[in-house]
Amino acid sequence: MAEPGFDLQPSPISSEGAMLRLFGDWTISGLSCVEKRLADLLRDDVKIDTVLAEDVRRLDTAGAFLIDRALRKFGLELEIVSGSDRVSALLYQARHLVQTESMRPLGRPSGSRAVKFLERIGRWAVHLGDEFKETLSFLGETLLSVLYILLQPWKMRWTALVSVMEDSGLDAVPIVAFLSFFVGMVVAFIGASTLAEFGATIFVVELVGIAVLREFGVVLAAIILVGRTNSAFTAQIGAMKMRQEIDAMTTLGLDPMDVIVAPRVLSMVLMTPVLAFVGVLAGLGGGVLVGWLALDINPTVFFGRMQDFVPLSHFWVGMSKAPFFGLVIALIGCRQGLQVGGSVQSLGQHTTKSVVQAIFAIIVIDALFAILYMELDI
Repeated sequence: MAEPGFDLQPSPISSEGAMLRLFGDWTISGLSCVEKRLADLLRDDVKIDTVLAEDVRRLDTAGAFLIDRALRKFGLELEIVSGSDRVSALLYQARHLVQTESMRPLGRPSGSRAVKFLERIGRWAVHLGDEFKETLSFLGETLLSVLYILLQPWKMRWTALVSVMEDSGLDAVPIVAFLSFFVGMVVAFIGASTLAEFGATIFVVELVGIAVLREFGVVLAAIILVGRTNSAFTAQIGAMKMRQEIDAMTTLGLDPMDVIVAPRVLSMVLMTPVLAFVGVLAGLGGGVLVGWLALDINPTVFFGRMQDFVPLSHFWVGMSKAPFFGLVIALIGCRQGLQVGGSVQSLGQHTTKSVVQAIFAIIVIDALFAILYMELDI
């Protein structure tokens, strides 16, 4: 190992300047012997405009930063001449990092909590805008993939489609029916206790019918699918991403959008209306049970009054939302799964983000549908 050294020579650029020639091994193990001598030399009235590093045999980051720190007073426009690409790269990297640090704004003094709160809101708003744009881009790519498969159905992986429909649809029927039944009971109980004060208990039929047909049946089914299926999609695809199965699929010439995303999107668009219908029937069943046992409203009277005073349009209003909810649930679940990195922590973060975004999207879409149908007087 050669000891690091340096000397000054006439500059090839100007007669007033000097060239610093470096030689030896400028590594961390030998810098202690040259650091003080280099600092003493640069205290003299000398102007260095060129660094000649052709004779440097070895250089590491410690040596590059020592040279850069010593020459920093001569500015950032020093010409570096070297015969080794690695030496040049390290020296220029040190120059670039110093320039970046000099351009970086000074740390903001600790401001008030209100300023920090507003800054946090601003960052959240920017992040929300980026997420919205990326989701729209993924939506377009997904719709193109689904359209491509629908125009060429022989390329559809029917086994995967039926499997996902069974797992995300048929297997979810018990939990959707169970929860919708009790939600229907709760709505009937609340309506009965409120309307009893006005002697209008019979109007519980209209309350349960409109609430379940128009809102609770489909929204509750969608939220259950978010917690059950959306998170499963993200976890499944994220695990495939962590095991590099998607990379292997791409290497084999298979498009993950066609193989993974399209079957899940189609299955959710088809099965969400089915589950919403099951939720509607179960919710009405809960309302009928409460009306029969607690309010002495016979099931025949309940359904007869519902047929007379609850238009069928409420049912179609609720069912019209189901395919859009299914599309959003599958879209967000697949997108977050494809964004999972190589760690378990990333998988957990994206699964949580997937569920939160899906619930938020369902509530927003439901509100937009409510405004639309209100303007259309439906």
